[in-house]
Order: sequence, then structure tokens, then C-alpha cells
Amino acid sequence: MKLIARNAFGTFAGFCTFAAFCMFAFVNATSALAQSWPQRPVKFILSLGPGSGADIGARLYADGLTKLWGQAVVVENRPGGDGVIAINAVIQAKDDHTLLWGPTANFVGHPYSLDKMSYDPKELVPVARVSGTVVTLGVPASMNIGSLKELLETAKQKKGWLNWTTAVTMTDIILEGFLRSQGIDAAHVRYKQPAEAVNDLVSERIQLYSSAYAIVRPQAQSGKVKLLAVQARNRVPGLDLPTVAEAGFPGLNFEGLVGIIAARSSNLPNAARDRIGADIKAVSKDPLVAERLAATAQLNTPGDAAEFAASIDEQVKQLAESAKLLGLKPKQ
Repeated sequence: MKLIARNAFGTFAGFCTFAAFCMFAFVNATSALAQSWPQRPVKFILSLGPGSGADIGARLYADGLTKLWGQAVVVENRPGGDGVIAINAVIQAKDDHTLLWGPTANFVGHPYSLDKMSYDPKELVPVARVSGTVVTLGVPASMNIGSLKELLETAKQKKGWLNWTTAVTMTDIILEGFLRSQGIDAAHVRYKQPAEAVNDLVSERIQLYSSAYAIVRPQAQSGKVKLLAVQARNRVPGLDLPTVAEAGFPGLNFEGLVGIIAARSSNLPNAARDRIGADIKAVSKDPLVAERLAATAQLNTPGDAAEFAASIDEQVKQLAESAKLLGLKPKQ
């Protein structure tokens, strides 16, 4: 019996040693795979144009990641089509070194806004959360509107007076649903480039602009645009503005979410995805990055793939609630 026990123990011990060896080899192989990516320059394709909050953030991180990866990180702007142009560019590349960088509000809203999807939503794989773009509500300073409440009361009195625009589909639905719930007759004016709307805002061709703070910051600081509130849950450090909830209109809350997305067909290795998430967090600790993000009212909120996916799920639920106000159902 002792001999059998010893043999059994020896066999079990040998198995454990073998299993430990396999696990060690797997961990080393995974680590090696992560370290081997990237093998060539990486391209971030942006769904917004130069000067947007996402663009500023992408270029900040591109510099930091270039140093970490030893490969050039190139930022390419592909604005237009509510993000579809950029999304298709990433999917069609079929390249694990070509990634989408931008606001999730673009593609989260597509099931409601597009009659026919030109891409498969399942192709979009969360890689890393980067930041939270602070979205503000701005009006022409020349109108002498002092608060969000005053703007809405004026719009109720002047039927058909209010022209408005936003940067992406999700904020379109949120703002339109809110205005309708307030009984306000308003026209939505669309722009290919969000930054182009600023000139029309200053000249009063449009009276309300929901946009990333980075887009309207110069005109706000020069006194040409009056910012009424931030569409965030909490006040933004360094920006003396009430939240929409503090202004009495929580229905206008919107958390901008910027991150990195990969195309499923690119076959980006999970190890590489984990590395990207970890390196985004590493770069976010750079005081210069944090300072520059704060200067454009972007919240420094890095996260890994799982954290990013959870944040996207929250947006999907919020949009569904806003769409319900408009009687909208997903077309896809």
C-alpha cells in the first residue's frame, strides 16, 4: 500500500510539475506576444476632425505610446458620416495595427439613425477607455441669455426660433428628446464638421450648440460664446459651470466617452489588447497628459477592455431611454 501511495503521489506530483511548467510557458508566451505587438507603426483613425477634444487627446497619447512601443503612432482624421467613414476605414483595413479612436456616441446611436448599417456592429471590439469628454451647452453671447432656464423659456415663447446642433447622433437624440419633452418647437441643423458650427453659433444662425468644450473653448474665452452648463453628472474641475442637473434639467445629462476600438476581423490578440489598456493607463499618469486633458475639459478616466465595455453598456441604456421619448426604435 505504501508503494502504491508513493507511486500515486509521485504521479500527482509529476502532473503538478508538468501543469506548472505549462502555465509558466503559457504566461511567458502571452507576455512575449504582448511584447511583440506592435511590430510596425500603429494608426489611430479618428471619427472627428482636427481640433476636437478626441483629436487633442489622440495626439497626446500618440506621443506617449510611441515612446513605450518603439513604433510610430500616427493619427489620421476621417470625419464625416457620423463616424461611419472612420469605422469602415478601420474594419476594411483588416489590420491589427489600425484602430479606431473616438467617441462611442458615434456608433452607439447608429441603430437609431441609419436606415441601413454599412458595417456589422459585432465588428467593434472595445480595447481601452481613454477619457471622458466634457460636453457643454453654448449659446451666442450676443443673445444675452444668462441661464439654461432662460433659454428654454425663450424658446417656448418664440415658436420655431430655436435652431440647434450637436456633434454626434447620441447627443442629437438626447437633446431632441429633451426639447420635445419640454414642448419646444426647434430645428436641428446638421454639420459635417462640428467645428464649423461654432461660426454659425457666434453669428446667431444657430442658438444652441451641444459640443465638446474643446470645440467652443476659444470663442467662450473671447466672450463670443456663452456656456450655460456642462452635461456631466459632476462639476468639472477648472470649469466654473453648473451641471444640467443643477440647472434643473437632469434629462440633458450626457457623459462623453472616448476610447479605442478594434475591428474583430483584424484579429488583434487579446494579449495585445491587454497591453494597450495597460499602456493607456501608464501614459495617463504623465502630468503633462493630465494637464492637457484638463485644459480641454476632458476627464482623465483610463480603463481596460472590460471597464470600457461596461461604460458603453451604460450609454446604450441611456440612449434607449432618450429614444423612447421620441418614439424611436432601433432600425437594425
